[in-house]
Amino acid sequence: MSHSISIIGSGPAGWTAAVYAARANLKPVVFEGAVTEENQLKNTLPMGQLAMTTEVENFPGFPAGDLTEYLKSAIDPERLDYLPPHGKHGITGPELVELIRQQAVNFGTEIVSDDVVKIDVSRSPDGPFVLHTLENGTFESDAVIVATGASANWLGLASEERFKNQGVSACAVCDGALPRFRNHPVAVVGGGDSALEDANYLSQFASKVYVIHRRDEFRASKFMVKRTLENPKVEVLYSRVVSEVLGTPNEGVQGVLLASTKGEEPLQIEVSGLFVLIGHTPNTGFLEGTVELTEKKYVRWTQPGRTFTSVPGIFAAGDCADSIYRQANTAAASGCMAALDAERWLAAR
Repeated sequence: MSHSISIIGSGPAGWTAAVYAARANLKPVVFEGAVTEENQLKNTLPMGQLAMTTEVENFPGFPAGDLTEYLKSAIDPERLDYLPPHGKHGITGPELVELIRQQAVNFGTEIVSDDVVKIDVSRSPDGPFVLHTLENGTFESDAVIVATGASANWLGLASEERFKNQGVSACAVCDGALPRFRNHPVAVVGGGDSALEDANYLSQFASKVYVIHRRDEFRASKFMVKRTLENPKVEVLYSRVVSEVLGTPNEGVQGVLLASTKGEEPLQIEVSGLFVLIGHTPNTGFLEGTVELTEKKYVRWTQPGRTFTSVPGIFAAGDCADSIYRQANTAAASGCMAALDAERWLAAR
């Protein structure tokens, strides 16, 4: 099967690219990813990181308010059933990405629920690219937009791996409201905006939230730090790292052992959950040897202000190429840019 343009990824970058490409009558196909156990463990399920975010306060056009009726009118009822109940708080990450997806669908975007595992560029620049998928064979495409985002980093502890899905998580929004965490103490590892935002989110359900940070000050924004320090249910443990996750096979996580980065005695705290929120790695493994990557494995943009990669006809958008901003706004913007770049590249051919 051949397409003019294929988009790999289903976060705000991918869906925004699809909106623009579909409105340009390019009939795009979006490979939104597969729902597999492996993708769940890696936090690479369809819809990207935005689907694992709580209230989105800084996306233009969505001030706080009750959007219940609008969401009912805008999103396919079958898709709406997958979203958590909406409150009078403004837009959430899952709702926002679902709305962008719906826009793309409304303009005629084709969707394939599968992972692209390889892009064959041997026939370029004259022939189409060949996309190899996990389950649906191969697809040909004249242009490709890579918008695969990034996935969560882990601590690398054997005990952490042992208790994944038994109290260890990298997604507060996905798991924070589960019964094992409600009215129990939990711990968050991290010091950035996302970690502190999720710590505040978890305080709605947990009896107490410990924030474990390896340094003696945060790198998060002053606003987010202030909000966290003023939250009566949050306690910050500075200059500490998790050395072991404690628990049993039947009960799951029951505590964590913390080492000191300043030579103090180890500290053990009782928690029913550990949320590891220490950054992300770009989902670009399948591009190794295909397009040029940076030292940190982000796709390298080869021209300032453009979404071009080292291979003509392959473009990159969102967090798989952005190691600096990593915001929903910038991801969506670069998705728009990639679609326009791809459209003009196709027209020039």
